[in-house]
Amino acid sequence: MQTYHLFISHSWSYSDKHDRLVEMLNDQPGFKFKNFSVPWQDPIVGAHTDKQLEEAIENQIRPCSAVLIMAGMYSTYSKWINKEIAIAQRLGKTIIAIKPFGAERISTVVRDAAHAQCAWNTKSIVSAIRLHTAV
Repeated sequence: MQTYHLFISHSWSYSDKHDRLVEMLNDQPGFKFKNFSVPWQDPIVGAHTDKQLEEAIENQIRPCSAVLIMAGMYSTYSKWINKEIAIAQRLGKTIIAIKPFGAERISTVVRDAAHAQCAWNTKSIVSAIRLHTAV
């Protein structure tokens, strides 16, 4: 079975969405992934400046086949999500925008950067990963 290397971009203010997405992916039969994201429980240590933190995030994204981004409107205003998008683009990584459950609108910053958009359900997310990424 293929293992997808994924970086799940998110705001720590909305870490519950990150955690729920990881649960959804873990519970999907026949789907295996390695999580390269930076959850609040396991922050990057040793990065004392924004530049060092950006380099550390780039090192997390580099081995990934895709970057998943929660596309809530808060993403538009998140300094770090915008930096993660720029890093993913610079490294040529697939960006998949995940629409929040029940959302009518998503961040235009994320939408414009994304190679694919999917709904907030496991089948849609896994399908987008399989369709738009290489292992």
